[in-house]
Amino acid sequence: MEVLLEQLASAAAVESAATATGSGDPWRQTWTYLAGGLMDDGVVADGAYAALPYLVEAVAALPPGQTADFWVDLGFIVTADRLPPVPGDLEAGFGAALRLAEQAAARSLLAAGVPAQVCAHLVLACVAFAGHYTGEALNRLLGARESGLLLVCPGCGSDTEIAEFFVDPAGRPSEVPGVPAPAPVRPGGHPWGEFAAALREEALGEGWEAFLRVAREVAVAGVTPETPGPAVLCLVAGMVAVRGTPQGAAREFARQLMSLTGHFRCWDCERTWAIADGLAENPDGARPRQWSAEASTDSGGPAATMEPAAAGRSGEAAPRFRRDGDAVLAADGTPRGRVTVFSDMAMSSDSAPGASGGVDALAVVSRPGLPTLVAGAGAGAGAGAGGVVCLWDVADGRLVHDPAAGHPDRVRSMTAVSLPDGRVLLASGGDTGTIGWWNPATGQPVREPAGDWPGGVTGMCVAAVPDGRTLLVTATPRGAVRLWEPDTGECVGRLNPYGSPIQSIAAVPISAGQALIAASDTAGRVHVWDPAVDDPWEEGAAVQLSARALADADHRAAAVAAVPTPDRAVLATGDNRGAVMLWDLATGAPVGGGLPASTGTAGLPVVTATTLPDGRTVLVTGARYGHRLRIWEPATGVVEHIALDVALSCLATAGADLIVGHDRGVLSLPLTGQ
Repeated sequence: MEVLLEQLASAAAVESAATATGSGDPWRQTWTYLAGGLMDDGVVADGAYAALPYLVEAVAALPPGQTADFWVDLGFIVTADRLPPVPGDLEAGFGAALRLAEQAAARSLLAAGVPAQVCAHLVLACVAFAGHYTGEALNRLLGARESGLLLVCPGCGSDTEIAEFFVDPAGRPSEVPGVPAPAPVRPGGHPWGEFAAALREEALGEGWEAFLRVAREVAVAGVTPETPGPAVLCLVAGMVAVRGTPQGAAREFARQLMSLTGHFRCWDCERTWAIADGLAENPDGARPRQWSAEASTDSGGPAATMEPAAAGRSGEAAPRFRRDGDAVLAADGTPRGRVTVFSDMAMSSDSAPGASGGVDALAVVSRPGLPTLVAGAGAGAGAGAGGVVCLWDVADGRLVHDPAAGHPDRVRSMTAVSLPDGRVLLASGGDTGTIGWWNPATGQPVREPAGDWPGGVTGMCVAAVPDGRTLLVTATPRGAVRLWEPDTGECVGRLNPYGSPIQSIAAVPISAGQALIAASDTAGRVHVWDPAVDDPWEEGAAVQLSARALADADHRAAAVAAVPTPDRAVLATGDNRGAVMLWDLATGAPVGGGLPASTGTAGLPVVTATTLPDGRTVLVTGARYGHRLRIWEPATGVVEHIALDVALSCLATAGADLIVGHDRGVLSLPLTGQ
């Protein structure tokens, strides 16, 4: 420390700047060594508070053009993640040192043209010395040249990663951030006035003038603690544009920084925050933004408007729950409901699903006057064991039949087939293309599984047609979509004339005796067919989804599900980002604002929907092999989160109960709090 102070005093005495600019200046080398001792791996030493005031005073006496790197280093120190509290006897001296550092760093920024990245760090260091929380972005922007951005939700602390954030540096935020009106002026004078004079309207090019006016207002006021983070980032970006070098690179990087004045939506608590607030740890004064989403139709008018989540309207976090044993608990321990774990047949039968790889498919079997059953299927234990089907009572999870091991291959899909004469059959599809038919009353097959379709049966649903028949619909990843007569097992029709590979399929009733078939293909497109027409090229009653709305939302559907509503036919589509959209099949237009993307439920989606006893419609979505669920009520936008301790594979609903197939078996939990 003494050596460094002597070297700084010697450098300050040199009149010619040319003799003190080389990278080999002794004080720079000594400072690099000392800085490593003051902060090691993000941890600031206790002695920093005693040493830094002396160093700040000495460096402030040097010519401003020579000290940019020092102020950047100091900025990293005062915004370190693990910074010990200032001892009481050093607090006054350290506070005075920061005010001096702010003035000296501001002079350095105005005097020296530095590379754009260094310029950004230098102006953020000035912000940090001024005591504004956005200065903490200094630590978060080290990798700003990368394409992604990692943010921390100020409300719940969850990390949210925005991939490819910096790919389009010319992009502009949709709104100009506000500043307090009237903006409070920092008392006691400040060094930012010259910054306001340095900012030019043309610094960022056409269309950015309003953002630069905000930057100028912040500079005139002097970066007070009350200034919103996005407005401060306008100032940071503007200064990079006018002081960073080379000019072209500085302008491009400044636009990247200006994009940080936008907003992001936390996948976990469902609230919307300023990106600037997500760059800082626990920023004082951060508040969630209130907003609504509006979907567009091909005609250009709004189809419907809704708040995506109640938390986005009220500022309250979306409720979050976790499974704890046989209970679902909130963070504060408040119980939401009880979990029913279905009988684990691996203990009594080596062939039961769950003995090898868990449950891959679910179906709910509703029979008039009889208990509702849940069918679950997967692969049995051992090589070549084939598929196994089990039936449980939904009320208590009790196994009602011995596991049936009559499927020659692993079961990938299931559905219950309610026939016009009151009988109910259970259909299953295997990964080598076989189709099995079962009697849920006995748990036994009604005929031998048949079929050998390449690619397997990856989806099943049941469609009623106007002539009174009920048909089974199956899909394969090679594009075969077939209609089957349940009583004979014969193929009676085909859909999907283009042969698009199908990954999810659903039947959506449009009247008491008619349904449409919707399917998503591996390219993310959605197809709608009418099974009542003989020629698959004829549309019949089918209306395709709005291509414009799909493109505008950048929505590539990977799963489809029918949504029961009292007044119209609604289809839900989910994509790999965790977003869900609703569609009116009478018009092909989107319904409402949808459920936003979520990193917590991103991945290959699983979606189901039901109507609760009180008439409310809810959707449940998650990611296959994920551990989180979102329960969404579209009419109100209310969203709940549930964290599971199992990896889910499939979902189904039985009234107000959610049935979860997972890597170790089956469980159910209530969709309404208890």
